[in-house]
Amino acid sequence: MHEILTLQLGQRSNYLATHFWNAQESYFTYSPDQESLVDHDIHFRQGIGADGAETFTPRTLIYDLKGGFGSMRKINALYEVEEPAVPQGLWNGPTVVQRQDPIQQNEYQRSLQEGIEPAHLTPESVKYWSDFNKIYFHPKSVIQLNEYELNSSLTPFDNWSAGEELFNSLDKEHDLLDRDLRYFAEEADQMQGIQIMAAVDDAWGGFAARYLDRIRDEYGKASVLFWGLEENVTAIPREKRFMKLSNTARSISDISPQSSIFVPISMPSASLPQYVRLSQQSQWQISGLLSVAMESIALPSRLKIHNSNRATLDQLANSINVNGNQTIAKLSLSIDQKSTTNGHHLPVLPHEQASDGDLRIPSRENQDADLSFKDVDDIKDLDMDFFPTESGQELRGRRNKRFHVFGQTKISRTTEDVKQSDTFGEDEGFERARRRAVGLPIIQKATVPIPFPLLDSFPDIFSRTSQSPMPLEVSTSVSTDTAVASRVKSLQHIVNRAIGIDEREALSNSLGQIAEAYEDGWDSGTDEDDD
Repeated sequence: MHEILTLQLGQRSNYLATHFWNAQESYFTYSPDQESLVDHDIHFRQGIGADGAETFTPRTLIYDLKGGFGSMRKINALYEVEEPAVPQGLWNGPTVVQRQDPIQQNEYQRSLQEGIEPAHLTPESVKYWSDFNKIYFHPKSVIQLNEYELNSSLTPFDNWSAGEELFNSLDKEHDLLDRDLRYFAEEADQMQGIQIMAAVDDAWGGFAARYLDRIRDEYGKASVLFWGLEENVTAIPREKRFMKLSNTARSISDISPQSSIFVPISMPSASLPQYVRLSQQSQWQISGLLSVAMESIALPSRLKIHNSNRATLDQLANSINVNGNQTIAKLSLSIDQKSTTNGHHLPVLPHEQASDGDLRIPSRENQDADLSFKDVDDIKDLDMDFFPTESGQELRGRRNKRFHVFGQTKISRTTEDVKQSDTFGEDEGFERARRRAVGLPIIQKATVPIPFPLLDSFPDIFSRTSQSPMPLEVSTSVSTDTAVASRVKSLQHIVNRAIGIDEREALSNSLGQIAEAYEDGWDSGTDEDDD
C-alpha cells in the first residue's frame, strides 16, 4: 500500500500543509541521472494540464472559510477557465453576477508566475497561507465553506459545537465523503492511509471529529495520522483559555480513539533554543518550525518501496502504540547546529538552562534503573518538545516528576549516504514482547539520507552565517509516555469546572479512560498532579 490522502481543515492547518507541500515538490528530480528516494505517487496524483502536458497535483482536500484562500484561484494555469454556472430558478429575465474584488497577489506570487527570481518573503508580506504556496492544486481539492467568514467578529468560528453543527448540515445536504473524498480515494490503487491536519482547540475540532466519524464508517481499516494543532494558551485571557481547553478536551475525547496516531502540537511554553528566532505573532514562521518536525517524522512512509528505510503509517503507529490503546503521541525536534551555520557551530544552551525548559521526557538522571545504557542514550531529550502544556507553572510543578516512556520512534535526517535503517523492525517479535513484559521502552530508529530542504518560501528562523542556506540535518521523534496521562487529567479537571452539567460526566469519564491507558501498570497509583 502506498497512497496517502490528506485533509487540511482550516487556516492554521493550511499554513502547516503549505510548508509540507512545498517540501514535497522540492523532492522532484528532473534530470535522468538523478533519482529521488521519495515515491511521488504517494502524495501526488498524475494528470494532464490544459496544454496537454503531464502534471502532478497533491492528493489533498483543502477546507477553509470564506476569505481564507487569499489570492489563490480555484481554476489555475493547469486547467481551462470555466464560466460560472448561472442557477436556474423561477426568474427568466437577465441575471447579474456579483463578484467581490479579488485579493491581489503579493510580490512573491507574482515573481513565481512570471518565472523570475522569487522575491524575499517577510512576516509582513505573508498575510495568507497562499502567499507562499508554490503548488498548483486540482480544482476538486479547493473547498470554501461560505457559512462562516475568516476572522469574523459577528459569527466567530471558535466554538467546538459550531464546527460539529456545520459538518452535520453540510454532510446532510451534500454527503461530503461522496462529493469530496471519494474522488481521490477511488483513484488510489492501494491506499496506505489518511493524513488529517486540523486545529483542535476551536470549531475545526468539532468539524474534524465528525468528519473522522464518517471516514471510519467508510474506511474502517485505513491508518489515520491526525495532526492536532493547538494555540499556546499561556498568554491569552482566562475566558478564552477555558473555551480553548474545553474544545481541546472534546477533540481528544472524540478524535484520539479513532486515530491510528493523534499528535497534538503547539509552540513550546519553554524558551526556544538559541538557534531559533521567530515571532509568535507570525503564523507563517510558527508553522514553518512545526513543519520541520511533522514532515520529518513521517518521511519513511513516502520512501520508495524497495528502500529498507521505508515504514508505512501503520508501522509507525505500531511502533509507539505499545499496549494497543496508546494513540496520543508527543512530537519533539532537534536540529544539527552545523547545518544551520554551514559548518560553523553555534553556542549550545548550557545544561542548566536546558533543564529549565522541557522536563517531560526522562533525563539521564531520571531514568528507571532497569534501563540499559543504550536505552538511556536513545530516549534523551531533543531540543524542542511540541506537546502542549497548559502553563509554565504546570511544568515547574512537575520538575521532580519521573515519566516512563512506552514507545518511541526517532527519525534522523542526514546528508550522508545511509545504506539501511538503524533499528526499524529490530524490536519485533520476541524482543518486543520481552521488553514490554519487563516495562522497558520499545525504541525504533531510522536514518534517512534526505535533509530537510530550506526553500525560498521557508521563513528565515534559523541562525546561520550564509545567505544561501544548506539543507537541515534534523532529528525528530514521536513517543508515548506517562506525561500524556498527566495532560489528559489536567484537561479532565478543567472539564469538571468549565463544561455544562449535561455533558460533563460523559466527557470526564471518556478522558479518564484515555488517561488510564498511559498509566496502567506504571505509576498508576500516583495522582499528585491532580492536587
